[in-house]
Formats: sequence, C-alpha cells, structure tokens
Amino acid sequence: MAFEPPQRLLRALGETRRGGPEGADGTDAWLERLPELARRAVALRELTVERVQAPGGRSSLVVLVRRADGTPAVLKLAPERARPEAERVALAHWDGRGAVRLLDADGARDVPGTDGVLLLERLHPDVSVRSLPEAKALLEASGTLRRLWVEPPADPVFETVAERTGRQAEAMRATVSAGAGAGAAALVDAALTAREELLAGPPEERLLHGTFRQSKVLAGERAPWLAVGPDPVVGECAFDLARLVRDRVEDLIASPSGPSITRRRIKRLAESLEVDQERLRGWTLFRAVESGVRAARVGRPQDAELLLEFAGWL
Repeated sequence: MAFEPPQRLLRALGETRRGGPEGADGTDAWLERLPELARRAVALRELTVERVQAPGGRSSLVVLVRRADGTPAVLKLAPERARPEAERVALAHWDGRGAVRLLDADGARDVPGTDGVLLLERLHPDVSVRSLPEAKALLEASGTLRRLWVEPPADPVFETVAERTGRQAEAMRATVSAGAGAGAAALVDAALTAREELLAGPPEERLLHGTFRQSKVLAGERAPWLAVGPDPVVGECAFDLARLVRDRVEDLIASPSGPSITRRRIKRLAESLEVDQERLRGWTLFRAVESGVRAARVGRPQDAELLLEFAGWL
C-alpha cells in the first residue's frame, strides 16, 4: 500500500518551513523516508493496513490498522519536531485515563528507523466533541481535560510552560520586528506582559495536554470521550484550558455578542475547573496572540485576523 501523506499534513509541514517557532529541521528527510518507515512499522508489528486517515492530523501520518488478533488500532508516525517521544511518555503515564491508550508502551524504539511511531487504540476518528452543540461540547471537553491534569512523571522528560512560551515569545518579537506582525504590536506587548506576570507566581504544576481543543477529543468504546494528539508540557492548568476558551472562534467573531460570550465562557470554565479566572484570561490572551502572529508569519492572514480580533476582546 502507498503511504501518501494527506494534503493537510503537507500544508502544515510547509508552514513550519516558513518560520514556525519550532523550526523544520529534518522534515524533508522524514517525508522522504516516510513510506519506508510506515512499511517497516507495519511489518514489525504484524499489522494489516486498512487506510490512511484523511484529512488526518497536522503533525503526523495516521494509519488505520488491525493487529494480528484482529483488534482495530491506529498507527501514528510523526517527525521529531512533533515530539512523539514526549507524547509516548505522557500517554503511558495517563494509561488510558482520559486519553487514548498506548498499545505498545515500549514500542520498537531499539529497532533503527522506527522512532516516532506510536501504536494506539482505535477511537472514532470522524466523531469529535466538536460535533456536539456548543454548551454540551464545552462540558464534555472540559470534563475530559480535568482527568489529564495529574502529577507529572518523576523524570523531567517534558518541557515546561515557561520554556515553550519563551520560544514562542521570541518568535513573536522577531515577527513584529520584521514588520510581518506590525499591526499586532500593541497586542504582542500586552501578551508578553501577561506572560511575565503569570510566570512570576504560577500555581501547582501538572502534566498538561498542551494543545487541547474540542477536535482533540474523540468518541471511544471504553469511554464516551478520550483525548488524542497531546503535545505534553508541565505547568499550570490555566495554560491548558486557555486554548479551549477560543474554540469555534469563527462563530464567536461572527456573533455580535462575541465579546460577552467569551467573558462568560472564561468565567464558566474557570469556575467549573477551579482555575483562577484572571490567570485563565491572561493565558488565553497570550495563546491567542501567539497563534495569530504565527498565522500571519506563515501566510494565513484570515486566521491571523480572526485570532487577533478575538485577543482584542481580552
């Protein structure tokens, strides 16, 4: 079978070449060896391939497979820049509590050329929490997220919120200095100030999903909803919740009540998950501005406009 990466993945990897803060080192080489890597991973695990999932993710190739005993599963292949090893450790630590279950905790990491490969339980890839009405979606998504906030493993294998946002802050400053995000300069200043204040006195740290949103919560068999696709990080819970605040941002922008809906959403999520409301607002501001500036940098002006307008409400 041909393991052709979907266009969504190719577009996302192309964006990293145009200035993503994580860089794009090794991406082209990974794409070149992806078919062989997939074939080797399938053979090593004695899997039967059904199909490549499309449109799939923005950072990995997702292949629907069956194990030797007929059990449905998912084979996920990701380049190093997507930090698949951190995802492996986080999924093993959660052990299926609130998240998709890792089926080969040790994988085949000792076999050359099979790094960045995860074998996961099969969920329903086409049914996410985002398919629910908004209020129900937020309720189910936030309940799933709460289950992931646990003590991190003893070994320091994950980056911290301070480290991740530090790289992002540098990229934001560089983008504004280069003129690509000049119109967002005031918002960038506000976001960077908020970050400094938030990092000055963070609450207790937990293992966080890192990129949590409604589309990252899929329907399952052993549990109604399970999270997928973490980019794990260690930090305060408000950072993780911030991305959920702006879910369906296009609907918020289109609504004349968008600003008030956003304020109510922050209050409701903060209260339901016992997170400080002002800290949630601050991280929501930082993450929205960072995403907006990055969208402008990689050539997605419409997304940038939506995100920065949303950030202006905060």
